[in-house]
Formats: sequence, structure tokens, C-alpha cells
Amino acid sequence: MSKDERHQNRMVRKKEIIDQKIAAASDERGVLLVNTGNGKGKSSAAFGLVARALGHGLKVAVVQFVKGRSDTGEEAFFRAQPGVSWHVCGEGFTWETQDDGRDQAAAAAAWRIVLEHLSNPAIGLLVLDEFTYALKYRWLETEPVLAAFAARPIHQHLVVTGRGAPPELVALADTVTEMGVVKHAFQAGLKAMPGMEW
Repeated sequence: MSKDERHQNRMVRKKEIIDQKIAAASDERGVLLVNTGNGKGKSSAAFGLVARALGHGLKVAVVQFVKGRSDTGEEAFFRAQPGVSWHVCGEGFTWETQDDGRDQAAAAAAWRIVLEHLSNPAIGLLVLDEFTYALKYRWLETEPVLAAFAARPIHQHLVVTGRGAPPELVALADTVTEMGVVKHAFQAGLKAMPGMEW
């Protein structure tokens, strides 16, 4: 048997397996996706889904925890798009604020906005950027948060980003991606630059 024939036989078998899995996946509901880990790209991946959702005509809401700057490229771009609701609710990273009470108050205010979006079936995609810190630092209680996630409209997709996703969130999620660091330009002394880091 030739190399081409072997390849074709493998691809025929692979297609059969994949087609069976596609046929078995018959449920249709909103997905809870978690992007976690110490690597770069968690928020960037979520914003890629924002573009994809908008391309399909879905309404999108983004609520940013921790992050306090309003000069990011993604915000400038997506705020200009119809169908996007964007909320910058943080006051900066914890090593900058150095005030747990202030951070907790900011997270509580952001959570009130999240609850409005979680109860709105018109929102097709809700992104909670850097949300894992609200659970990690116990600014919000995990159990009621996860209950609210589970009670969201049936077709609403939810993306949560941030390092250190708690096991309870991972267990509830449909898809979890852990991004790891292989190399990062900052480690080599390259400063954060617009268009790459914000």
C-alpha cells in the first residue's frame, strides 16, 4: 500500500469517528467557558469570542474585574460596535491598589452589573474578564456566584477569565482551557506595548 493510500485510509477512519461524535452531540445550550492559567492570552481569547459572537449577530456584554484602565485597544474597538455593552469595573491589580476593602467594593459593584446581564436573555455572550480573582480573594462568595451562573438564560454563553480558577468553577464549566507560559517577552525585558498587552 502506498503512502497516499495509507493516509487516505487513516483519514477515512478518522472522519467516521468524528462524524459519530458530531452526530452524538445533539444538545444546544449556552456554554460556560473558563480561560485560566499563568500564561498570556486568556482575555485575548475571550475577546476573540466577542468578535465571533458579534459576527453571528449576538449581543455581547463584557464586565472587567480588577482591570481599571479604559485605554485598551479591545475596549476602543468593541465599544464602537453595535450590540456591545462594556464595563470597566476594576481599580487596578491588587499589588497596585493594596487595599482589599476597596477591591472588594469594586468587585461587589461589578457583580451587580453581572447579575443584570445574567438575567437578560437578549445577551448571547457574557464575558467576565479577570473574574477568578473575585473568588480567589473571597470578594464574592463562590456558591451564590455559581448558582447565578447555572441559572442564566438557557442559550447565554458565559466566558470567565483569570488565573487560579477555583475547582468548583472548573467543575461547573463546560470547557476549561489552562494557558501555560513557555516564554514571555516581559521576562526578556521587553515592556508592555499597546496593541500587544492592552
